[in-house]
Amino acid sequence: MRGYHRRVTEGLCVHFATGFEAPPPKDVCEICITIGSGWEHLRQCLNCGVTLCCDNSPNRHMTAHYKEIGHPMMRSAQPKEDWRWCYPDELFFIPDGEGGYEVAE
Repeated sequence: MRGYHRRVTEGLCVHFATGFEAPPPKDVCEICITIGSGWEHLRQCLNCGVTLCCDNSPNRHMTAHYKEIGHPMMRSAQPKEDWRWCYPDELFFIPDGEGGYEVAE
């Protein structure tokens, strides 16, 4: 878990508020496109904005990004999907219906 401690504040982990306003995600995995590989689904890092492929993809670039760089929060970059994931706390966040997010049980 890379030295992080599980602390939850008001139902959200300490990593949830990144202080970074991510731009719209790209429609390609930024690494797969350069190496000529394919992907299944896309994810966007909420700490730097890079768009990379998911764990169902052959190269699993978003998880590799977390392991290499340590950026803890990502979101789905798939159209019509709105969820987030915290790697160190292994928490899945979904919309709460009031403009925010809550931990999915």
